[in-house]
Amino acid sequence: MQRHHTRTGFKNNYTDAIPGSLGDVLRWKTHAWRNNLPPPPQTPTPTVTADKVTIHANTGAAMQPAITWVGHATMLVQASGLNVLTDPVFSERASPVQFAGPRRAQPPGVALADLPPIDVVVVSHNHYDHLDVHAVQALNQQAQGATLFIVPLGLKAWFVRHGITQVVELDWWQQHTMRGVEFHLTPVQHWSARALGDRFHSLWGGWAVFGADFHWYFSGDTGYSQDFKDTRTHFQERSPDGFDIALIAVGAYEPRWFMQNQHINPAEAVQIHRDLHAKRSVGVHWGTFNLTDEPLDQPPKDLAAARVAQGVADDDFFLLKIGETRLLPARNPAPK
Repeated sequence: MQRHHTRTGFKNNYTDAIPGSLGDVLRWKTHAWRNNLPPPPQTPTPTVTADKVTIHANTGAAMQPAITWVGHATMLVQASGLNVLTDPVFSERASPVQFAGPRRAQPPGVALADLPPIDVVVVSHNHYDHLDVHAVQALNQQAQGATLFIVPLGLKAWFVRHGITQVVELDWWQQHTMRGVEFHLTPVQHWSARALGDRFHSLWGGWAVFGADFHWYFSGDTGYSQDFKDTRTHFQERSPDGFDIALIAVGAYEPRWFMQNQHINPAEAVQIHRDLHAKRSVGVHWGTFNLTDEPLDQPPKDLAAARVAQGVADDDFFLLKIGETRLLPARNPAPK
C-alpha cells in the first residue's frame, strides 16, 4: 500500500492535518455575524467577450497553444491537437443545490454551448466549485460520449452513476496517453468530499500534461507543500526546461488560520511557480465565487506584491480577464 492510501481513505504526503472541525467552521463563519461586519467593497472581475472565432479555428495539426479563462478553475487549454477543459463548472452556484450556496459573480467567459469540441476533461478533485454535475453531463452529451474524463482515483464510480462511462481514473504519478499527449496526476495538498460521510474517499491532485509542442501544469486546489518541488524533480528528465505554463490557484485563502493547509495565497502561488520552474504561470481560482474572507478583487493586488517580493516579472505570472484568450509559443512550431 502506498503511503497516501489508508484504510479509511487517502491522505496528504506532508501533513496529517485535515480541514477544520465543525467548531472551526462555525468560528470562521460566525465571526462576521457576531461583529456585524459589512461585506468588503470590491470591483467586479474584469471580463471580455470571448473570441469564439479564434477558439474554434484553432484546431488540428496547426493548433497554436492557447488558454482561455472560463472562470474560477475552469480553463480551456488548446495544445498539441487537443481541446482540454480543467475542472468544468458552469452552474450559477458552486453547491449541491442551485437555490443556495456560493453564487457566480460573473457569467462563464465561454458558454457551454460555445465551446469547441472538448477532447479531454481533467478533474482535480470532487468539491462543488471544481466538479459540476450539470457541466460534465452536458459535455458528455454534446460530444456524444467522445469526451474523455481523466480523474483522480476513486472518482470514476461517481461519473458512471451520472451516466458518463468514458472515464479514466489515476493514482498519483500514474499517467494516461491520449493521441500522443501524456496526462499525469501529481500530488498536491488538499482533500475531497461531496457529502458529510465521504471525506477522503476519492483522491485529489494536480495535472502535468506533456505534448510534443507544449508542456503545462494545473494545480487544482492546494495548500503549499514539498509536493511541488517533488513534481519538478519527478519530471526533470521528461521536461528539463520546465513547464511552458502553469495554471496555479491564487484565490480563496483567508483567513489563513483556517485555509493555509488547503488553499495557497498569492505569495505561495509565486513560490510554486518558482518550485516548478515554470516559464510562465497564470492565476486561476479567483474572481468568480465568493468562497472565503478576502474580497474577490484582492488576489490581483496580493499577486502583484508577491511578484515584486520574489523578483518575478509581471509577464511571467499574469492574470486573464474572464473570457480572455492568450496565445502562447509552441516548443516546436508546426510547419506552415
